[in-house]
Amino acid sequence: MALPGSIQAAPSGALGFDADSVISLDAAQQFVSQGYEFCVRYLSRGIGQAPDDLSPAEASAILAAGLGLMAVQHVRMPGWSPSAGLGQTDGNNAANNARTVGFPPGVNIWCDMEGVNAALLPQDVIDYCNAWFAAVSADGYVPGLYVGDNVVLNGQQLYDLPFEHYWKSASAVPVLPARGYQMIQTLVPELVNGMGIDQDTTQTDGEGGQAIWLIGTTA
Repeated sequence: MALPGSIQAAPSGALGFDADSVISLDAAQQFVSQGYEFCVRYLSRGIGQAPDDLSPAEASAILAAGLGLMAVQHVRMPGWSPSAGLGQTDGNNAANNARTVGFPPGVNIWCDMEGVNAALLPQDVIDYCNAWFAAVSADGYVPGLYVGDNVVLNGQQLYDLPFEHYWKSASAVPVLPARGYQMIQTLVPELVNGMGIDQDTTQTDGEGGQAIWLIGTTA
């Protein structure tokens, strides 16, 4: 069942957060009262959503509170080895899980790229990203790339990927030529509303691109 809401380009300067905890309606309303405008929650790598990952009920509560919503897929433990086959599998599962949650086509679904085995060749990472992108876009979603630490790729190699939406982690990461990033993450050392979060701020990138979220019809 599709989530109620509309797809919108994120305005520059919007404050949001990403969290690996289930967000209740009360918590979502607290975040709204504190000036947050959107959040990013997690999709599982496997088939079907894990209990702590985003569910249709949680997504509906987040939207009902007035927060924009996007999703990012969990990454593996540091030292993992991307490949084209793994990218296809992960991308297919990301798209299927996004559909199960109720996301309509056209919203950003993010690939978390970080912690890659430093011995790998850049082409292995490129192959993974290309396959993930193809699988997610084939389902009508708009793939985005979260760039964390140890991605192996340099800025030009990241820019040459088919992605048009990039999210900068709080780690030291490559500068993207021309385009730059559409979301900037900062670490939050203390709990906010009883949960651990990172803050994220949107911006229009150097090529006019913006993050794309789902926002509730009542917001």
